[in-house]
Amino acid sequence: MVDRLQAPVASLETYPKQTRPVMGSPMKEHRAMWFDNHCHFTSMKADTDEALDAAQAAGVTRFLTVGCTIDDSQAAISIAAQHNQVWATAGVHPHSAKDGIDGLEPLLSQPKVVGVGECGLDYYYDNSPRAEQRSVFAAQIDLALKHDLALVIHSREAWDETFEILATQGVPARTIFHCFTGGPTELDRCMEIGAYVSFSGIVTYPSAPELQQAAQMVPLEQMMVETDSPYLAPVPVRGKANQPANVRHVGEFIANLRDVSAAELAQITTANTMNAYGITEDDATVGS
Repeated sequence: MVDRLQAPVASLETYPKQTRPVMGSPMKEHRAMWFDNHCHFTSMKADTDEALDAAQAAGVTRFLTVGCTIDDSQAAISIAAQHNQVWATAGVHPHSAKDGIDGLEPLLSQPKVVGVGECGLDYYYDNSPRAEQRSVFAAQIDLALKHDLALVIHSREAWDETFEILATQGVPARTIFHCFTGGPTELDRCMEIGAYVSFSGIVTYPSAPELQQAAQMVPLEQMMVETDSPYLAPVPVRGKANQPANVRHVGEFIANLRDVSAAELAQITTANTMNAYGITEDDATVGS
C-alpha cells in the first residue's frame, strides 16, 4: 500500500552520486533489454518455459526468482539451475516467519543463489506475530552479512522498525528494498544507508503519486525494476496475472517520468541489478 506523503519533489541532485559502476560502453541506440530482478516463477500458473519465452520476446532477458519459504526457496533454486538466465534467492517471507528459518542457511551456498530473502516485516497482513517477524528478519540480515550476499527486503507499513532492525544488526553492503512503495521521506532513509530501491507495477498506478515522485528522485545508479509477478501487474495490463514480460511496462513508465530512453534505463537498471547481486557478464553469458 502506497503511503500518502505530501513531501515536495526534490531535484535529481538531492543525493550524492555513488561509487557503484552503472554503465559499461557508451550508450548505443538499441532495443531495451530488461532484467526482472524480482519475480516468483514458483507461484505462476504459466509454465516457466512459456513465461520465459514471452519475456524474451518482450526484451526481458534476465530474471531473479525469489524464495519465500524453505520449500519455495528450494524450488526457486531448482528453476535457476535449469535456466541459464535465471538466478535465485533463498529466504523466509514475513508471512511465514512463524515457521522459522531452520534449513535456510545450507541453501545459501547452492549454485546461482545470489541473495537472502525476501525477508522483512509486513504489518499490513500480520500473518505472523510481529515479534517473530522481527527476530526472523534480524536472523536473515545476519545470514546475508555472514555469507556476503545481497539482502532482499519486504517492508509494508513497518518502515520505522525495518530501519531500526537494520541499524541494530548492520546493513549488508548490497541491500535492496523490493517493491518499494514509499515516498520521498522513505526514499531519503534508503539512500542514507546506501540501499537500492526496486520499483514494481505499483509505480504505474494513478493512485501512487508519491511513489512516482520517488521514482523521479532516486539516483539512477540505485534504481531497479521488477514485476513481483504473478502479482501487481502494471498498467496497461493491470488486473491480469502478471508475468516477467511486463517489467518493460514498469521501466518504460519510469523512463518517461525521468525523460530518458527506455533503452538507457534498461541498461542502467540491468547493470545495477548485476552489481547488487554479484552477477558478472561471464555469469550472464554462460550457455547463452
